[in-house]
Amino acid sequence: MSPLAHIVALPVRFYRLVFSPWVGHGCRFQPTCSAYAMEALEKHGAFKGSLLAARRILRCHPWGGSGIDNVPEPRKRD
Repeated sequence: MSPLAHIVALPVRFYRLVFSPWVGHGCRFQPTCSAYAMEALEKHGAFKGSLLAARRILRCHPWGGSGIDNVPEPRKRD
C-alpha cells in the first residue's frame, strides 16, 4: 500500500475499531464495505481505491443490491 493510501485508510481503520462493533453485522454485501475499502486501497492506491470505496458505500442502501462484490483487479498495462 502506498504511503498516501495508508493515510486515506486511517478513517476506515478508525471506523472498524470504534463504530463497527456498535453497528452490528447486517451487511448487505460480502465483503463488508470497510473490508472492501481496505482491499481497494491496497490494490488500486489512494485515488482509485477511494473512488471504488465511495461507489460501494453509495450502493449500500435499502434499494441497492446485495451479494458478493469483490474489488476488481487492477488493469495490466501493456
